[in-house]
Amino acid sequence: MHPIRNMTAVISAAVAVAACASKDSNGAKADSTPVAQKGSSSPAPAASKASFDPTTRVAVVHARDFAFDAPDSISAGWTTFHLVNDGPGLHHLQLVRLDSGKTVADLGQALKTPGPLPRWAVFVGGPNAPDPGAQSDATIDLQQGQYVLLCLVDVPDHVPHFAKGMLRPLTVTASSGSTGSEPKADATVTLADYAFTINGALTAGKHTIKVVNNGAQPHEVEMVQFAPGKNARDFDAWVDKPAGPPPAHALGGVDALAPGASGYFDIDLTPGNDGLLCLVPDVKDGKPHVAHGMVKEIAVK
Repeated sequence: MHPIRNMTAVISAAVAVAACASKDSNGAKADSTPVAQKGSSSPAPAASKASFDPTTRVAVVHARDFAFDAPDSISAGWTTFHLVNDGPGLHHLQLVRLDSGKTVADLGQALKTPGPLPRWAVFVGGPNAPDPGAQSDATIDLQQGQYVLLCLVDVPDHVPHFAKGMLRPLTVTASSGSTGSEPKADATVTLADYAFTINGALTAGKHTIKVVNNGAQPHEVEMVQFAPGKNARDFDAWVDKPAGPPPAHALGGVDALAPGASGYFDIDLTPGNDGLLCLVPDVKDGKPHVAHGMVKEIAVK
């Protein structure tokens, strides 16, 4: 949910402020347990706090305006990130791995030069945006190393949320116990420049969906359910100029994946007109990929 027209220029201007804000939010905890809304992938958790359970390999992260409440470290392996949106607006959890010993400060310095993200800053997915008060789940195979949690959503004022404090470092340590197991999917969504291909039936009910990026640049899956009479064009127009109620429920999905990468998300679908969207900015012209036709509408029955 981040139609940023020039992502690198915005990041380079804001990353230092965001890093400081993320440090201030490290000890903060959410105050209330959200109520699951239509289309959420799982029921509301019993307690409003960040956690990581090395036995179940589940990391609980709370998003609010404007900070993440998240574990400081997680052991390597297959990890399900359970994102709880405690804020009044849309938020997601984008994980970026910093290779070659790089840090958040290095990311800010490198991005002073316009252009694609440096090779050592790798999009590895994460749970995409659910509605306010709802939750979404995504599972990825975490390598040992340093990561950054970002919210790239820029609704409603076109200022990305990490510039307001939603940027937080995460350390992934070597695992001394279970590294989990790869989920078993009942459907696969393949990403390309600029299209979605679905293998499997997305019917009403619970699904585990594998997402594979076969494109030449990063792509994501944001799944929404449109309001009656609305479609992807209405939603894209609302994201650009968010006036009035949104024309769709945000259900979740998998955030941006680097070329060749994959991830999984869990979702509980209800009958209606749904859509798959990619709002990642294009590396050539900065336009969100939906503007290049990367949208697919499906009828869930």
